[in-house]
Amino acid sequence: MPSVPSHEARSTGKVSVILPTFNEVGNIVALCHALHTVITHPHEIIVVDDNSPDGTSQAVESTIGAGCADWLRLETRRTDRGLRKSIWRGIEIATGDTIVWMDCDFSMPPSDVPALLQKIDEGYDVAVGSRFMMGGSHKKGVTLGGSQESWIVIVLSRMLNIALRVSLTPRFRDWTSGFIAIRAPIVRRIGLRGDYGEYFMDLMERVILLGYRFIEIPYVCVPRVAGETKTAPNFTALIRRGSKYLVTLVRLQGVRLKKIMGIQIA
Repeated sequence: MPSVPSHEARSTGKVSVILPTFNEVGNIVALCHALHTVITHPHEIIVVDDNSPDGTSQAVESTIGAGCADWLRLETRRTDRGLRKSIWRGIEIATGDTIVWMDCDFSMPPSDVPALLQKIDEGYDVAVGSRFMMGGSHKKGVTLGGSQESWIVIVLSRMLNIALRVSLTPRFRDWTSGFIAIRAPIVRRIGLRGDYGEYFMDLMERVILLGYRFIEIPYVCVPRVAGETKTAPNFTALIRRGSKYLVTLVRLQGVRLKKIMGIQIA
């Protein structure tokens, strides 16, 4: 069950949406406009691009240069790149009271962002888009043998999340979501640890152990609109990233022990 929100709703305030990108030129401008259309709170959208060779940064620059997107910002990172590092850089430069981040391939529908923000308005500290709640779905519409998505990644993701619910807590379901709205002071207090998707496991375990109010909202994850998946382009990459999830799981057991012993964890 989700944690209980405060009795009094608190304003979400200004929203900062962070979009970490690498080779998303076919998606990013349309995604930015879609998010701007559906978010009714005061907001900024920050694209943090890892110097994509496909022209992602240039597409965003052109949109900003056209003078009709004063809500759009761009940060191009040429060194020390990576998913978690890009998200954290976005957090560092964000000016909003609530921070949202998500994938940039339309697999996480921008139309679901207002539902996450509504839960922050209701008093929750963290709202997560979940594929594994009733009403949610993981990569709905993927066809066997399709070039953009891997069935083995989908199956292993389900197995990993089951293992995490057993090992950590059954109160939370989608430990590898990466689709989140969180109050800015909380994420800055906790920080992000990891390399790729395992950072989200660490973040949510600390959110739970520290007693913050959280809730999951079901969403239907669909195949990307354009471009190629970065999750695991080959079997070697899949094994390498999978091992990091396992190492993180072991490390989080140590974090839980510290909490039990009364040692500060964030």
